[in-house]
Amino acid sequence: MGYDAFLLMSFGGPEHRDDVMPFLRNVTRGRGVPEERLAEVAEHYYHFGGVSPINQQCRDLLAAIDADFAAHGLRLPTYWGNRNWQPMLADTVARMRDDGVTSALGFATSAYGGYSSCKQYWEDIAAARAHVGPGAPRIAKLRQFHDHPGFVRPHADAVREALAGLDPARRASTRLVFTAHSIPVSMAATAGPDGGRYTAQLHETAALVHAAAAPDLPWDLVWQSRSGPPQVPWLEPDINDHLRELADKGVTDVVVSPIGFVSDHLEVVWDLDNEAAATAEELGLGYARAATPGTDPRFVAMVRELVLERTDQIVPARLGTLPVWDVCPENCCPPPPRRGAS
Repeated sequence: MGYDAFLLMSFGGPEHRDDVMPFLRNVTRGRGVPEERLAEVAEHYYHFGGVSPINQQCRDLLAAIDADFAAHGLRLPTYWGNRNWQPMLADTVARMRDDGVTSALGFATSAYGGYSSCKQYWEDIAAARAHVGPGAPRIAKLRQFHDHPGFVRPHADAVREALAGLDPARRASTRLVFTAHSIPVSMAATAGPDGGRYTAQLHETAALVHAAAAPDLPWDLVWQSRSGPPQVPWLEPDINDHLRELADKGVTDVVVSPIGFVSDHLEVVWDLDNEAAATAEELGLGYARAATPGTDPRFVAMVRELVLERTDQIVPARLGTLPVWDVCPENCCPPPPRRGAS
């Protein structure tokens, strides 16, 4: 099948103070999250003037993809649509239809399997196409890329750079801590057709980054950014609890690498650069946070390579061994139970 457009799909984020609460209600619709919890999370956004970095990061990434496509003779017009805030995916799909697009390739800014990180984008596509109605272009989502060299190597270089900022005399008591977004334990157990794909892929990415960046150092995979009712079990340990455990064990310095993310959006800069950094300071730990790929040229080139993989022009580039797939099986990654009105 031929493709005549490229679509960047992302989570979306507010860009004005008045956007924050409507945005958070979009994110949590049907999940029974109380208003007081939304107000608490809203303070994270207000700390940055009500502006999430993610939309500008998407603009920057799309501009870099445009330039890379043009430099390599890949003639695909590019579009961008979000799950939770403008530009909304349905509006973008309507514009694509009006522009005469019939079949597009979609790239989601999430490297891993799982409901929120993968299958929900398939649902977003279906809902957007249904909203647009007749003439809505077909959209095929590009594969998960947790082990692609263009994702792994920028993370590894960022870890090396972060390590260079710590005291080399304390390297023997330094540890790498990889982080990703926590999800409910029940959701993690059903990620992928065989279950557990989200955590398995993250462990594989962590191992690949560790081997490339600092194979002499011990490492852990921990979690951040949990939300939802406290009675629902989520993946643990939380990054802050883990830092306390490491300090108790004699660790003096940590490099925190957010391998669960492709850019430094709000959950990275708030949870790691504010909360976790403050915890480390309280504990007397040396602390360095590694960067995310962002618009690293290797990451941008990866997007083009994923397109060329789908059009059978190149062989897939992979560093790991876990299965990945282009189309989610029917039994893959069921959504979490919804609470309250939808």
